[in-house]
Amino acid sequence: MVFLGILEDKHLQHVPATVVLAEEERERTEATAGLKHGTGKNADIILIPQPSADPNDPLNWPYAKKLVIISIIAFGSVLYAAVVAPLLSPALVVISQEFEKPVGEITVISGYMLLVTAASGPFASAFSRKWGKRPVLIVSSIFGLLGTIIGSATTSYEGLTAGRIIQGGSISAFESLVISMIGDLFFVHERGVFMTLIQFILAAASNFSAIIVGAITTSLGWRYLFHILNIFAALEVILLILFVPETTYIRDHRYDIDELAEDNLKDLSSVEKRHANTNVGASGDDGVTKVETTTSVAPALRPKKTFVQELAFYNGTFSDDNLFQLLIAPFAVCLNVTVLWFVIVTGVLSVFFVAQSYAMAQIFSAPPYLLTAAGVGYLSIGPFVGGLLGAFFMGATLDPLIKWCAKKNNGVYEPEFRLLGMIPSILTGTGLVLFGYMCQNHFSVYATATAHGMDLFGIVCATVACSAYIIDAFRDMSSEIFISNMLLKNLLFYGFSYFVNDWTAKSGPGIVFYVFAAIAFGMTLSTIPFFFWGKKYRSYWHRHNLLEKWGIRTHAEF
Repeated sequence: MVFLGILEDKHLQHVPATVVLAEEERERTEATAGLKHGTGKNADIILIPQPSADPNDPLNWPYAKKLVIISIIAFGSVLYAAVVAPLLSPALVVISQEFEKPVGEITVISGYMLLVTAASGPFASAFSRKWGKRPVLIVSSIFGLLGTIIGSATTSYEGLTAGRIIQGGSISAFESLVISMIGDLFFVHERGVFMTLIQFILAAASNFSAIIVGAITTSLGWRYLFHILNIFAALEVILLILFVPETTYIRDHRYDIDELAEDNLKDLSSVEKRHANTNVGASGDDGVTKVETTTSVAPALRPKKTFVQELAFYNGTFSDDNLFQLLIAPFAVCLNVTVLWFVIVTGVLSVFFVAQSYAMAQIFSAPPYLLTAAGVGYLSIGPFVGGLLGAFFMGATLDPLIKWCAKKNNGVYEPEFRLLGMIPSILTGTGLVLFGYMCQNHFSVYATATAHGMDLFGIVCATVACSAYIIDAFRDMSSEIFISNMLLKNLLFYGFSYFVNDWTAKSGPGIVFYVFAAIAFGMTLSTIPFFFWGKKYRSYWHRHNLLEKWGIRTHAEF
């Protein structure tokens, strides 16, 4: 039995995704001594995946360059995944009055946008696998800019609908590809902080925008939401073109030591040691110990791309698969039970939070609260703080936690250790119960905002823990998994936009959020079997992979 009761597998010599992560220098074995390790305080950490010697390999880029790239991508996620989707939420009542439409019909406009987001997801996945992420991100940002320009110029309900639909074409890439880019640039032991940042943006940063959106709507009018967004959308297009090169890279598969079913560390290590050149132990400015080998001589001799060369829109083809296969892969990965669980849990928990934003203006613009659009926006301070605390908590604890667990487990890392981060997600159901009860009984807005923050704290913990787990457990399917996750979430967002407001008006917020809370508690408790039996299922899936039997190839982005 593995540390903390994770059940051991008896069928494979090495279960994929179970890796040696931590080792003390005095305990370094022949099987791992020649592998590339981190430096400084991470000198006992084996780099996963192992980087090649190619200077154009994103894993070998200077750390400062990686931070610039991920910052620009994160900025795009803020704009399109965090700001655009809930952009009109605090202004729903104001817009409905101007266009003389029910609040529900204004809510559905955003639903149409999210439907486009869901429908475009498989295409973003397929095109990025075929031709790389850079062209997909640039085209997506242009869609976002164009839709924002239309929204800022419209004077009709139909024009607003058109602008929002076009904006929908920008969201899927910044919800899914951004996550996979973390793995393009960073090693396993570095990903927790960046995964937490992105999940915070996707789950919680929209609350900060709601605070600003409400104030702008009250002071300047809702069209200024689009006027101001135009500036930032144009800036993102420029930054993407100039400073975000292609991060997709085809690396020798033998270095993907976390995907292999046969533990070949000893052979790989001996090759590394035997052919290491005089630069063994040289440390780059990205904090990685470089080891050159004969297997990596050709990559090492490749010239480093210039700044102008990295600006290329097209960088060749990265997959020989046909587009149809690439399009169906995000649906096929859900045949894996763990993947299906991840998609459902994170999708359902996220939609509960979005449902709260749909109902906010309806609940708090009515008596006894009678809040303006700005007042409704200010209520988002509660969930923003809750999400921020959740992000800080997970960022500070998740990577250290899995390193500690690996050391307790004789240096062996199991992806299931990540699921310990699901424990605080019990606050999701607790917060939803309190929010519904307080709104139903007209508690103080400060109390309702606190409850709102509590449930978002739990949602952030759940999404970060589950995402990190699924990446590490099934890295070979990571690209398709996150597209599938994004697709389900946005379909749920679209579906909920049709009935949440009417259900809240008919039954009251108490009943609505009690139902959500009960489901949330069930989602959290469903983690237990995946924690204890997850390793056994990873072995089972490797031995009975339906996708391989049906000839459907999947792709690792991490």
